[in-house]
Amino acid sequence: MSPSSPLRTVAPTEAALVDTVRRLIECESPSSDDEAVARSADVVEEVGTALLGVAPERIVVEGCTHLRWRFGAATRVLLLAHHDTVWPIGTLARLPFSVQDGVMRGPGSFDMKTGLAMMLHAVAALDDREGVTLLVTGDEETGSRRSRALIEETARGASAALVAEASEQGAWKAARKGVAMYELIVHGRAAHAGLEPERGVNATVALAHLALAATELSDPGTGTTVTPTRADAGTTGNTVPAEARLLVDVRAWTLSELERVDAALRTYMSPVPEARLTVHGGINRPPLERAMSEGLVRLAERRGAPHGLGGVVAVAVGGASDGNFTAGIGVPTLDGLGAVGGGAHAEDEHALVAELLPRTLLLADLTAEISRTDGTWQS
Repeated sequence: MSPSSPLRTVAPTEAALVDTVRRLIECESPSSDDEAVARSADVVEEVGTALLGVAPERIVVEGCTHLRWRFGAATRVLLLAHHDTVWPIGTLARLPFSVQDGVMRGPGSFDMKTGLAMMLHAVAALDDREGVTLLVTGDEETGSRRSRALIEETARGASAALVAEASEQGAWKAARKGVAMYELIVHGRAAHAGLEPERGVNATVALAHLALAATELSDPGTGTTVTPTRADAGTTGNTVPAEARLLVDVRAWTLSELERVDAALRTYMSPVPEARLTVHGGINRPPLERAMSEGLVRLAERRGAPHGLGGVVAVAVGGASDGNFTAGIGVPTLDGLGAVGGGAHAEDEHALVAELLPRTLLLADLTAEISRTDGTWQS
């Protein structure tokens, strides 16, 4: 450990990190179950209080439980994580926490309970926590609808935000696409498909045309994707469908592209006479554009070298996180600082034990340096 290290004499250990990950994983927390998320918050609070020496604020928004630790009057650096997962109650019995040959497994091991454990241990290792804020949300996997305002309010005015989301192959996430989500609903008129189909207004036919039209809004040149995903229509096999619904997923590297697609979708009209179209939804997460992370990437390169992380690359990814919100309000943001592994949302979800300690030490170093900075992080 270098003389300039911000860590305490007793630094985090691999064994302690693994034990914390185990405790977090063994409390299941599917985003859709507010009671389960509240129980998970109890565990995060207990673990975090033991490590940090102080209890967090417990913030419940529309039934969803979030936790926040603030050290000092003003936030200079925000560390961001979530404790909800995509896995339903009962998954743990089938995919229990385990460590074998240096690989940790279990629901949420990669996304993102390992990163949450790393974040708690990184801040616990700091002698001076002035200006440091930790925010742990409970609804990230379902779009952060109930935590977005809290994230933005907490981040506003910070020098930088560090996001402990997971990373494949150890790469930092320097850019993320923004996301928009829509539901297109066609209102037609039912009729008997055999006796008098001409009296119906076919919502399925209208929706088929709309799905094709939506895909034409994609722009490979800019990386914008417009993807019809789930479709539902009709009631029975012999009835002209009176209603049809289509979900559309939009991803783009720039806010202007999200706004272009949004404007276009809102001008659409049903291609079937007498059918009526309504469009719900909109831009969910603004992009994390590379310009918002450039200075933090350089800092991570400098600080990572002593921990054996000097060769780590920064990448751009299509998936979104809560870091999109912090970048969207102008706070420099670096993501992907958590677990290294793979299998997010999949049966083979896992995190590599050997990566825990060096990346936790790096996260502590980054936090310490930024916490001493006034104004927006630049270099």
